[in-house]
Amino acid sequence: MADKKNFVLRLDEDVYKALEKWAGDEFRSVNGQIEWLIDAALRKAGRKATPKPATKGKKDDA
Repeated sequence: MADKKNFVLRLDEDVYKALEKWAGDEFRSVNGQIEWLIDAALRKAGRKATPKPATKGKKDDA
């Protein structure tokens, strides 16, 4: 598992409540939801590679 960097994040109370509700709806913690959102934004912006789907069990025919 990759090391994680800790930092303080201050959010408006209403933003936090909305984020908390969204996280709960998707069975994530608030921290997990923030990580998921940042990861998705990085991928969309082309700043993080999208993982390739696993091809477990397939054999090359070559």
